[in-house]
Amino acid sequence: MNTVKKDKKRNKTPKAKRLHNYYQRTGFYMFIWESLKRAFWPIVGVVVGLYIFNKYVYNINDGLQAMTETFSRTGVLVSFFISETLLGLIPPEIFIAWSKKTSSPILNLTILAALSYTGGIISYFIGLTSLRIKRIKNYLEVKMAKHLKNTSKWGGFLILVGALLPLPFSISCMTAGMIKYPLKGVILFGLFRFLRFAIYAWAIFNMVS
Repeated sequence: MNTVKKDKKRNKTPKAKRLHNYYQRTGFYMFIWESLKRAFWPIVGVVVGLYIFNKYVYNINDGLQAMTETFSRTGVLVSFFISETLLGLIPPEIFIAWSKKTSSPILNLTILAALSYTGGIISYFIGLTSLRIKRIKNYLEVKMAKHLKNTSKWGGFLILVGALLPLPFSISCMTAGMIKYPLKGVILFGLFRFLRFAIYAWAIFNMVS
C-alpha cells in the first residue's frame, strides 16, 4: 500500500521538478558551475591576449586579410571541417574572424556553423565505432573515464554544454557515441552549435574591422 502511495505521489510531482531534484542530487548543477568557472578565465585570457597582441605585436586584421588572400575559401573550409571532426584541434574563433574578412561573411559563417555541427555528428559515429579497437578503447576509458561517467548520467545537457561553451564540441559528441547516447538527442541538442557561432560572431565581428 505504501509503495502504491509513493508511486502516486511521484506521478503527481511535475516532471520538471523531478528532473531538478535528480540533477541536484547527482551533482549536475555543481558540475556545470565548475565547468563555467573553468571556462571563464581562459575566455578572458584569450580576449585580453588578442587585444594585447593586436595592439602591440601584430595587427590581426592584416593577418586575417593575408589569410583570405593566401588561402582559397575551399581550403579554409575543408581545414575547419577536419578540425571540427577530429577533436576540435583549431579554435573555431579563428575561422569566425576569417569569415568577417570575406566578401560574404554571413554566408561563410553559416557554412562554418553547419560544418561544425556536421563534424560533431561524424564524431558521434567515430565514438560508436572506436571501442572496437582495443588499444583505443583502453586509452579512452582511462583518459576520459570521468567524462564518460558524467555523460552517462546527464546525456543531452552535456551535448548542449559542448555546443555552447568554448569546449571541443567533437569530444562531447564522440563521448556520446561511446556510451551509445541516442543519435536524435545529439542532433537536437547539437543545434545549439548554431547559436554559439551567432553569439561569438557578434562579439568577434565587432572586434575585427
